Amino acid sequence: MLIHLHSQATTTPKVRATIQASDEVGTALAERFGVTPQTIYKWRKRDNVEDRSHTPHRLQTTLTPAQEAVAVALRKTLLVSLDDLLAVVREFLNPNVSRSGLDRCLRRHGVGNLRDLQAKAARPKHSAFKAYEPGYFHIDVKYLPQMADETSRRYLFVAIDRATRWVFIRIFKAKTAANARRFLRDLERACPIRIRTILTDNGKEFTDRLFGLRKRAATGKHEFDKLCAALDIEHRLTPPKSPQTNGMVERFNGRIEEVLQSHHFRSGEELEATLHRYVWLYNQQLPQSALGSKPPLQAMKDWHKLKPELFRKQPYHLPGCDT
Repeated sequence: MLIHLHSQATTTPKVRATIQASDEVGTALAERFGVTPQTIYKWRKRDNVEDRSHTPHRLQTTLTPAQEAVAVALRKTLLVSLDDLLAVVREFLNPNVSRSGLDRCLRRHGVGNLRDLQAKAARPKHSAFKAYEPGYFHIDVKYLPQMADETSRRYLFVAIDRATRWVFIRIFKAKTAANARRFLRDLERACPIRIRTILTDNGKEFTDRLFGLRKRAATGKHEFDKLCAALDIEHRLTPPKSPQTNGMVERFNGRIEEVLQSHHFRSGEELEATLHRYVWLYNQQLPQSALGSKPPLQAMKDWHKLKPELFRKQPYHLPGCDT
């Protein structure tokens, strides 16, 4: 039988058979054949004289199985490039992962080729949302988990532009009308787009439309409505018990939930900093399939070139920059 020896093998099949059949001590055999005692012990433990594969028996990876599952899910959901996914994984999952290690992980799980994933993810075209120009914002509030250094839970206010998918967030200690008003004021100052329309649910922080169990028309005297009127913004409300109407911001909140579930926060300050870093990354780096694989900021810049009259100022990499 033909045996293929490793290029750096120090023993032949005949020598190996002699070692396995000999009763001499290992050091004596090692001296006779000019090899180390470890080589003698290795061949005595084996039943054959063939070289084994040098492929590592254990994966050399810094990612845990749970982290690999999250990375694969992000790849399938966001359809991002290897470098974009690497930035997200290093930021929120494992800062020590290498580019080659992440690439091997994706290949092992069958998601290494982004083009194949995009072809599999092709779906029938449908218009879940009517096409709008920039300036139509969805706003919602999400509960945040209470950290060890906090005495109560906090609230994440989220706004997302329907046309560009540009996101703005603020965190407050209470879900009140005053904080909703502060959020809208901060949004209006930071956003380069002229805000024309806002869609919210019927929470008391946004409207006085619901009174107890009765439905009534908004009076226009609510703090949030007053600021909308002062800024010349139309405030629309979703039908009661119809969260799907505000589905765009609900889907983004789902992404926020994935960040919260995949990271351990030691303090409220760390949680807040992480969420702001994620939104920065989302706006400037993560391509969106709904935008033709462009990040929200690039989509905003393209709209500015096409219709500058829709903007208060030119969009820059730094949100809120005026010059």
